[in-house]
Amino acid sequence: MKLTRKRKHTLFLINNEYFEYKVYLCDSKTDTSVLMRGRYIYFLLFIVFCLLTGCATSRQRLKDKDRIPKREFRGAWIQTVFQGEYKDMSPSQMKTDFVRKLDFLQDCGINAIVFQVRPEADAFYLSELEPWSRFYTGTQGLAPEGNFDLMAFLIAECHKRNMEFHAWLNPYRAAASATLEFAESHIVNTYPGRFVRYNNQILFDPGQPQNRHFICDVVKDIVSRYDVDAIHMDDYFYPYPAAGVPFPDDKSFERYGKSKGYTEATRGDWRRENVNTLIKELKQTIQAAKPWVRFGISPFGIYRNKKSTPDGSGSETSGLQNYDDLYADVLCWVEQGWIDYNIPQLYWEIGHASADYVPLIKWWDAHAGDAHLYIGQDVARTMKSDHLAQKMEYARTYPHVGGNCFWPANEILWNNKGVADSLKQHYHRYPALIPAYTNMYDRSPEMVKNLKVEKQANGIMLNWNAASTSHYYVVYYFAKGEKVDLNNPKCIFEITQDAACFLPYRNKGKDSFRVVVTAVDRYHNESKGERIKLKL
Repeated sequence: MKLTRKRKHTLFLINNEYFEYKVYLCDSKTDTSVLMRGRYIYFLLFIVFCLLTGCATSRQRLKDKDRIPKREFRGAWIQTVFQGEYKDMSPSQMKTDFVRKLDFLQDCGINAIVFQVRPEADAFYLSELEPWSRFYTGTQGLAPEGNFDLMAFLIAECHKRNMEFHAWLNPYRAAASATLEFAESHIVNTYPGRFVRYNNQILFDPGQPQNRHFICDVVKDIVSRYDVDAIHMDDYFYPYPAAGVPFPDDKSFERYGKSKGYTEATRGDWRRENVNTLIKELKQTIQAAKPWVRFGISPFGIYRNKKSTPDGSGSETSGLQNYDDLYADVLCWVEQGWIDYNIPQLYWEIGHASADYVPLIKWWDAHAGDAHLYIGQDVARTMKSDHLAQKMEYARTYPHVGGNCFWPANEILWNNKGVADSLKQHYHRYPALIPAYTNMYDRSPEMVKNLKVEKQANGIMLNWNAASTSHYYVVYYFAKGEKVDLNNPKCIFEITQDAACFLPYRNKGKDSFRVVVTAVDRYHNESKGERIKLKL
């Protein structure tokens, strides 16, 4: 019997591994009845094998699968580069629009907003170092009405909803288009010799130490003046290479590279050192200003291809590489403790020919180190390929993966193919705390004290004394006879920054229950709980 090379594939998810059942298609000379019998026998044997290997743990696995984690990073990126909607809005309209967006994202379980505050060495906030962004007001340097500070507004609104605010900066990009008319105060006009033009962009030259110092000054200014939870940078370090066009850093290499002993053959190592030094100094800058503010990177999804690494330590991929093409040595930053979280952009589909999602998430999990690892998800591609269920399960299967960040937030706001419904009703149906950064600080905050009850017409108001080290509080609700389990997110009644919580009556005077209140600090460490028995 002759088999052709054509085949169909069916994937089965068993014990968190995908198995492939291949159905070979016969040619015209094949005895199809024999082939069909063989195919079905193979399929039945495969199913029996799966049942035998899976039945021992299926009950527990189903239970684990249905259990939503109590701690999970659930971020969403809101980009501003090339977004023209803001320039036509008044501050009042902008406030209304962002309140709507934040309310919707909160309902979808999002607990962290990653907002692009500096797309082109400019600002969506009041800055003395850089001009207002053209994507904010329409013209770079033009102030919004009343100097409306969007970042300050968003920080307050996010914290009101107990959502984190991560200030997203692009470090080296000065202009996404080389034809941009810069504001008079822009650093490109002040120090033109510190910039290069490449692939129709204008970029800080990473080889010049003065640029590194300036970027650190910008970050220090933000962290010192604003109550941000994190500083965030994505995948734009050295620019994505244009075919056949070398990056024009000959002058800085001659001055700063060769003086350190680098040669033309090791120029790549010098470029990586430039980025490494920036990352190290940014971490030091943040830590000196406010030690609880985290520093996170969202790199391109491939660190190195296996074929590019002499020891074969890269991933089973064949695409652009952080290490070799963007000069971003992400694993070095993790190993040295220079970044607190890592969100590789795993935007590809399961089964992608060059960058399969499954081997990539396994690879990053194996190289997570001490930094928190979250997964960058492309919402549109995920929903188009119908891979949301598998990707969410994989993210909750691997031990070092602590959550996801969704690109972009607009796809959730548009409810692309029901993604918002799926998050709200299933994957994020219970609230989640951000994973604790115990590698930064591992002491639990003080317990809340003097938990008091005030009966009102429609319910009970709980009040307590705020703990000095607390940032927010978690209120748990346990019905009569229910085990007090603070690891069960379905028992979280409210997460609040107020030292008070209102519980409405359900069956007045007849429902006996327990309430537990805990305090959580800026690192997301949680205290022991203060308990009280109540009747509603």
